[in-house]
Amino acid sequence: MSLASSPYTEDLRLAHMIADAVDAKTMAHFTRMDFEVETKPDLTPVTVADREAEELIRSQLSRARGRDAVYGEEFGESGSGPRRWVLDPIDGTKNFIRGVPVWATLIALIDHGEPVVGLVSAPALGRRWWAAKDGGAYTGKSLSAAKQLNVSKVSSLTDASFSYSSLGGWREIGRIDQFLTLTQEVWRTRAYGDFWSYCMVAEGSVDIAAEPELELYDMAALVPIVTEAGGIFTSLDNDPGCTGPNGLATNGLLHRTALNALQPVVNEPTLDF
Repeated sequence: MSLASSPYTEDLRLAHMIADAVDAKTMAHFTRMDFEVETKPDLTPVTVADREAEELIRSQLSRARGRDAVYGEEFGESGSGPRRWVLDPIDGTKNFIRGVPVWATLIALIDHGEPVVGLVSAPALGRRWWAAKDGGAYTGKSLSAAKQLNVSKVSSLTDASFSYSSLGGWREIGRIDQFLTLTQEVWRTRAYGDFWSYCMVAEGSVDIAAEPELELYDMAALVPIVTEAGGIFTSLDNDPGCTGPNGLATNGLLHRTALNALQPVVNEPTLDF
């Protein structure tokens, strides 16, 4: 499997070019910390860096892929058609505003409902991950300097590393007990959070990653990276890819076990005689 075998190689090249430009802009803000933090209606933070980054991506896509639709976290939906670019200009804004380097720009292409290109660029970490359908998943600073990714071969929970984000969301969806039980059954847990958990699954350094509440723009770029590396990405209820309201990514060998472990308890009805 190689990038040359993917019909989306040119789209991936475009995503890299755009990410190079966006990285320069977001890193300038991150280095200077020259922004005010606002609160959006959903109570999540946003900065001028988020908006400028998405505006830049949209501008580049307008010139290079003017017929494609675009959906982004900050400016919503524009255009229509079978090809749809999905953007998260800064995934991990809370880290960004506190000077924590774990944040990234996520760029994805969905074609006829299927995520076919995914790129995650984390310039403060000096890392980038990407994938195109049927072309494999890779990490490196450019297409010419890349290492192919493969998920781990861990097949037992007792040997598995599990990464997650926060605890609160698990309580809100009624699965906190299941989540805590899973953390006790695995070998190791770490809260790397956001995009990084899933990229580590693709790298083989983490075996299970899950989050209880996600949006399309949080997941779309991650799906091709995980699946092209040999893993599986679904919702907690096994909806394929990024079609559900949350995410579970594994090396594939542990997917059914992790799904079962995180299912809510269904109370049996009480029968009156």
